[in-house]
Amino acid sequence: MTALRIALLGAESTGKSTLAQALHETLPVLTGLRVARVDEYLREWCDREGRTPRADEQRAIVEEQERRADALAVGHDVLIADTTGLMPALYSEYLFADTSLAAPAHHAHRRYHLSLLMATDLPWVADGMRDGPHAQAPVDRLLRRWLREGGHAFVVVQGQGPQRLEQALNAITPLLKDRAAALPPTSPSTVGKPASGGLFSRLLDRQARLPGSTRWTCELCDDPACEHALKSALPPATPRVP
Repeated sequence: MTALRIALLGAESTGKSTLAQALHETLPVLTGLRVARVDEYLREWCDREGRTPRADEQRAIVEEQERRADALAVGHDVLIADTTGLMPALYSEYLFADTSLAAPAHHAHRRYHLSLLMATDLPWVADGMRDGPHAQAPVDRLLRRWLREGGHAFVVVQGQGPQRLEQALNAITPLLKDRAAALPPTSPSTVGKPASGGLFSRLLDRQARLPGSTRWTCELCDDPACEHALKSALPPATPRVP
């Protein structure tokens, strides 16, 4: 069985890496599944080279991001991707007006079962490589358009610290439950797990305690202002399929 692939997407300084690490640490404890995390190759590339890539260097970054994801997906039940090739391909359009990477990036992204889209509601953190807070809104708008036009299922996650993790878990839980049901009894993820109170019990119990419905019913979730106006209604949980 191929790994369940969860993509974390968003503009700069929106908490992708922090959430990816939290999910990587939390999901194995809650589920017993084998969880891998693939880090953002673009960030590694920039740190190594001491600069941002040129237009002609973007394709190799897209390809390497997906190559690493494919390698880590082998032998794991869940893959958490701290972004995918979709992001450097999008930056190629945004920064260089180069749309040549869009089609292959969308094709590769269809292997991901769900995208978690980071809201732009966190404080900006400069790191010497990022463009600046002025770039967040246009990148966010372009990313939402790409997700809609590409037909990719996505959930907007927002809030500070534990709120973001809770929303991500709410969105992922139904997919994890289906994944557990499909695992053979001899899977390394299920061997030795008790029949009751075992796999997913903590995760499902946590979700059952949430007040009210967690269904994301807004028809305007492609609008960046939408989740900002609904912070008091945390957490949205059901992926929107455009």
